[in-house]
Amino acid sequence: MHTGIDRQKRAPRLRLTLQCITLSCLLACANVLGDQAPDTGSALFWQVFHKDRLNGYLLGTIHSEDPRVLDFSAALVSAISACDVYAMEIVPDLPTLSRLTDYMHYQDGSTLQARVGPGRYAEVQRALAHYPVPQDWKEKMKIWAVMITLSVPPPQTGFFMDLSLSLRAAGAGLSVTGLETLEGQLAFLENMPQAFQLELLDQALLEFDRVAATHQQMVDAYLSGDLAAVAGLTGQQFERLSPAIREYFIDQGITARNRRMVDKLAGLLQDSCVFTAVGALHLSGAAGVVALLRARGYTLTPSPLPLNGLAELNGPAVEQPR
Repeated sequence: MHTGIDRQKRAPRLRLTLQCITLSCLLACANVLGDQAPDTGSALFWQVFHKDRLNGYLLGTIHSEDPRVLDFSAALVSAISACDVYAMEIVPDLPTLSRLTDYMHYQDGSTLQARVGPGRYAEVQRALAHYPVPQDWKEKMKIWAVMITLSVPPPQTGFFMDLSLSLRAAGAGLSVTGLETLEGQLAFLENMPQAFQLELLDQALLEFDRVAATHQQMVDAYLSGDLAAVAGLTGQQFERLSPAIREYFIDQGITARNRRMVDKLAGLLQDSCVFTAVGALHLSGAAGVVALLRARGYTLTPSPLPLNGLAELNGPAVEQPR
C-alpha cells in the first residue's frame, strides 16, 4: 500500500508521464487533420454557443512547460472565471496518477529487457538516464511507457499548460472534471500490438537527440495560433511510421477518444458554462471536437489565442457569457 508521502514524492514524475501520454497520442495522430470538415478552420481557441447564448469556451492546448504558453492573458483568465466547470482530458489528481504508475509497469513478472532484447535495452537505459526515472522503474516499464517518456524533453518544472490551467480554474472556484477516464485513454496503448510498440520505440530512440529541438519547433508553431502549422510538424514525424500504425493511432487514439470526450462534454454544456481545454490536435477534422459539437447543434466561433505577447496579433478580447 502506498503512503501519502510516497505519493507526494512520485507526483511530479507522474505528472510528467501524464503529459507525455497525451502529447505523444496527439503527435502520432496528426494525419487525422488531413480529413478536414467543412469550415472547421485552424483556430486554437473557440467560443461555444447554444441557441445564441454563449455557454463555454474550447481551447486547444499544447502539453508544454514553455513559459510562453503559461503566460495567460487577462482575457483567458476572465473567460475561465466566467465559467462553472473546467473540463480537461484527465484530471491529474493523486489517485489517478497512482493508478497510472501501475499501468506503466508489467505486473506479471516480465522485464523490459526480456521484451525488447539486450541491445535495444542498453539504448533505452542510455536515453532514460536523462529522465528522473528510478532504476527499478526502468527495469519493469512497458514498451509503450518508455516510448512515451522519450517522446518529450526531460521535465524542468512539471507545470505544463494543461495542469497550470486546471490549477487556475480550481483557484477560481470552478469544478474541475475529466472528459475521459485513465483506463479509456490508455486502452489503445495497452491494446497496441507489441510489433507496433517496438517500431515506435525504435523511432523514439532514433530521434532522441533531437527531441528538445523538435519540441521547441512545436511550441513555436503553436504560438503562431495556427493549428495547421502544428499539424504540419507532427505530420512530418508521423509519415515515418508504417501505414498500419498510423491507422491504428487515428482510429483508436483520436477518433474514438474524441467521441467519448464530446459525449461527456455535451452533457456538461446542458447545465453549465464550461471552459474546455484539450490537446490542440483533438480539435480539427471531420472527427474532431469542433465538428462533433457542431453536429450536436452548437455554434462555435474562432477567437484569437489568448496568451500575452500575442496581443498585437489577437485583436479584441473574447466575449463573456451573458
